[in-house]
Amino acid sequence: MDARGKPWYRFILWLARHVMFGALGGFRTLGKENVPMEGPLLITPYHVSYLDPEIVACAMPRALYFMAKEELFHKPILGALIRSLDAFPVRRGENDTEAIRKAIDALKSGKAVLVFPEGTRGDGKIMGSISPGIAMLAKRTNAQVLPVGIAGTHLAWPRGGKLRRVRMIVAFGKPFTYNEVAGSGPERENRERFVRVLGDRIAEQCALAGLPIKTASHNSNPKGFDSRGITPENQILSRAESQSPP
Repeated sequence: MDARGKPWYRFILWLARHVMFGALGGFRTLGKENVPMEGPLLITPYHVSYLDPEIVACAMPRALYFMAKEELFHKPILGALIRSLDAFPVRRGENDTEAIRKAIDALKSGKAVLVFPEGTRGDGKIMGSISPGIAMLAKRTNAQVLPVGIAGTHLAWPRGGKLRRVRMIVAFGKPFTYNEVAGSGPERENRERFVRVLGDRIAEQCALAGLPIKTASHNSNPKGFDSRGITPENQILSRAESQSPP
């Protein structure tokens, strides 16, 4: 199969690139050469806008699969469209093992899967804590992990705001694997190290794209996060990680 996806997938992306993002001011892609064209790939962008899944898909040189909140699949037209583009639903705030299983299966079959590490949209200033479940996915599938920075979508479609024209940028960092950064210590420390490295590398790409952000490790309790820095949404991956065998 073509790494760029099925003809229908490529057609929808063409429309999104040239019609939707063209009307919004367009976007640049940095580091496209860092995207592996084969093998399991876990795509981990910073998330600030509803435009983020679309712009990452449009910037990617290969097709991706992605989790989307279950509510979107109940909308008549949108639901049918995202299903046709190989999205799969995740029930936020619950231990949705089916969604986790689908992500693992897709990665083990060599596909590229997009997962927002924080589980919810940020404010464009602070990156919340990354779910340790991301470490579980990376470790169990031996996938390469691609840090992604996005700038401009928080202005083009801000939280609670209206669409407007803004030039946007997507920056792909160099991929790495869990084993390359986890170390040889206790597994809990390995996961924590992986999460810190991933957060730092996503922040580096955001800065490269023009959106300097702080990581959660620099903030005691960012707004919208509990005392552990965990959002309700990314508890799905956290619980799945705790219930998975090492």
